[in-house]
Amino acid sequence: MTALALRSAGWGRTAWRTSPAWAAAVYYTLAGAITLGFLFPVAWVVLSSVHATAGARSWPGWMPSGVSLENYATLTRVGAGLWRYLWNSLTVALGSALGVALVSVLAAYGFSRFRFGGRRLAYVLVLVAIMVPFQTVLTPLFIVLRLVGLQNSLLGLGLVYTTFHLPLGIMIMVAAFEAVPRALDEAATIDGADAGQLLVRVLLPLVAPSLVTVILINFIASWNEFLAALILMTDQANYTMPVMLVTVSFGYLGTVDWGALQAGTVITILPCVALTVAFQRYYVQGLLAGSTKG
Repeated sequence: MTALALRSAGWGRTAWRTSPAWAAAVYYTLAGAITLGFLFPVAWVVLSSVHATAGARSWPGWMPSGVSLENYATLTRVGAGLWRYLWNSLTVALGSALGVALVSVLAAYGFSRFRFGGRRLAYVLVLVAIMVPFQTVLTPLFIVLRLVGLQNSLLGLGLVYTTFHLPLGIMIMVAAFEAVPRALDEAATIDGADAGQLLVRVLLPLVAPSLVTVILINFIASWNEFLAALILMTDQANYTMPVMLVTVSFGYLGTVDWGALQAGTVITILPCVALTVAFQRYYVQGLLAGSTKG
């Protein structure tokens, strides 16, 4: 009886209309708070990098006094110079990302569109490789690279990154190829397309978002990787940016140069942020590809 009275008075309709507004308000409030929580450390690093007396324990303020680019200038005087380390990181990260993309496309195309003996076992072994921590095989890798003359070289480091990032790339691309209807293959074959033309002209444009995702993931992972670069690179001129940040963080008698360290951190994160923002649409589409089959 009470429910009927409330409904006849219009309370039920009002509550139904206002509850989504309250839910949206709570959702956006929580999302905004979480976003600010993530952005606050970034703002701290950026502002401290242009603060002449940057420290680890003091907030520099939104408009720090004594704004200076001396911290960035310090990086150009470290070791072989900032530009050399940026070039090393770019060479290794871009080479590894493109290598993973190329091999992943070819391997995933074979796993998805061809039937051959041991196909399932080979794919399972590829996925099992994802579970192997690369830190456990760094010592054998160091010995192998030294034997083949690739230790302390950017090519050797890039091959290491390509090898360990390849399983994830293959997994993403297999899911993308499986989401493409096989009717397109049959139509292209009837029109006279061979296996290569089918891949390049028909399938590759359809799985392009997943390919962009593979390139982005592997570029960012290679750009930020530290341990392998630290162990496999013994020549300071071949250091990548993460290793350079460790060397630049220690000043006279072991004191930490926080200003230079934070300036280097800003420079390091800029390419990753720029690429993610520029290709965000393709990145999201690539992650969702394969979640449903067309």
